[in-house]
Amino acid sequence: MSVTDNISPAVNTGSAVYSNRSVRIAVSFFFFCSGLCFASWASRIPDIKAHLGLTHAQLGMILFALPAGQLVTMPFSGRLVTRFGSRQVIRIAIFFYAISLTNIGLANTEFQLALALFTFGVCGNLCNISANTQAIRAEQLYGRPIMTSFHGVWSVAGFTGALVGLLMSGMQFSPYTHFWIVASVVIAGAVFMQANLQKGKAAPVERKKFFSKPDKMLMQLGVIGFCSMASEGAMFEWSGVYFKDVVHAPEKLIILGYTSFMIMAAVGRFVGDKLIIRFGRKRLLQYSGGLIATGLLLSAIFPYLVTATIGFMIVGVGVSSIVPMVYSSTTRVSKIPSGMALAAVSSISFLGFLIGPPLIGFIAEQSSLRYSFAVIAMLGLSITFMVSRLKALH
Repeated sequence: MSVTDNISPAVNTGSAVYSNRSVRIAVSFFFFCSGLCFASWASRIPDIKAHLGLTHAQLGMILFALPAGQLVTMPFSGRLVTRFGSRQVIRIAIFFYAISLTNIGLANTEFQLALALFTFGVCGNLCNISANTQAIRAEQLYGRPIMTSFHGVWSVAGFTGALVGLLMSGMQFSPYTHFWIVASVVIAGAVFMQANLQKGKAAPVERKKFFSKPDKMLMQLGVIGFCSMASEGAMFEWSGVYFKDVVHAPEKLIILGYTSFMIMAAVGRFVGDKLIIRFGRKRLLQYSGGLIATGLLLSAIFPYLVTATIGFMIVGVGVSSIVPMVYSSTTRVSKIPSGMALAAVSSISFLGFLIGPPLIGFIAEQSSLRYSFAVIAMLGLSITFMVSRLKALH
């Protein structure tokens, strides 16, 4: 017997509705906390880089420690969620995620920073899998799509963390002090909110070998997520460079591409659930892939300030709902427990973040940055093509 987070459909009574709302608020809070912790670290990267006297190359190498921690944990995070339940895992993981954030502020050497980031990545992955498992359970309680709104909350947390980081840096707060303020808020809130998280029910789970044949449908969903996250990673890493070197935007407007992309991605996540209800997951995924391709091609063919900005906005809308829909679909196309299914899909998807940005750099080195964006646009078309072949997805 193991914990699988099985939840019966909600009864449509006043108390049930209130309970469902409480669950949704609690899950949203943990998504917000996760996004806030990550954004807080990202907002102080320049200060930490200056404190340690790192070169661009040194920082780039050290930054790989964070995704390394996430990747190392992925084979185990789903099993932990399945064995102990997502509620128990996230209660512990969010605490250590906040504490590991503060440890980053203590780093005085390259090795200490790398070790702190690796631990931060480990805890972050546990939060990701357990929070998304809770989100799937909450969606089942509501009986309608609500997954993309949780990811929208994560985006809002990203903006909030960036603004708080800017404020803390302007007030000359050290990263360590800043991170402890954030950690204190996260831990205090988590203690208060954890009571409303859904408990898993014990259910028999088929035992499989550690290295077993992967589920075909989950593999396909993972590849779709890979294409989306590779496109999203390209926006994160290369939007500023593209606007500076290709669009030749004024210095004050170099950040316009990234900002427009992020705003539209957040907006898309908050309206995504309604769009799923209207068009269905399969059709919306197809549209989303087309939007990614359209936006990237527009910015590549017409590399001007207005057209590139519009293109980046279109890409933001395109990527906004793909990963939430892919995660939400794991339990619809597979009988594998939610935590393990999510871990499998997110493992493949996350590789897009790692491979996408370097791929752009390699292609740009061989030809041009414009051409590399056009190549990445093909990933959007690939999403549309692959989704059309998924008969089990509705």
